[in-house]
Amino acid sequence: EVQFVESGGGMVQSGGSLRLSCATSGFIFSQHDMSWVRQAPGKGPEWVSNINTNGGITYYRDSVRGRFTISRDNAKNTVYLQMNNLKPEDTAIYFCNANRITGLGEEFDYWGQGTQVTVSS
Repeated sequence: EVQFVESGGGMVQSGGSLRLSCATSGFIFSQHDMSWVRQAPGKGPEWVSNINTNGGITYYRDSVRGRFTISRDNAKNTVYLQMNNLKPEDTAIYFCNANRITGLGEEFDYWGQGTQVTVSS
């Protein structure tokens, strides 16, 4: 059974920091690219960042680049999102995603339950 345990969300003032964690089980973590996706109230999902299987390649949306850092620990089956200099527009539910596409084109896609991040001005 695939399981995600997301933690680290909360309420913080503008300029503050939070570190999100997403601990997983039930699939081969090291074979999956990992992403963070957020959804603000009344808006659609928004991709934030992703990291490849060995952690050597990372991508960020423009609005968080330089403030957020994604990382992973394959020994702990966990992905992290360090968020610094938070802004009110970062307020959202943050979801962890695991994705793998095999050489045969088979796709495996798993989602966490989300953790709330609220940034006050």
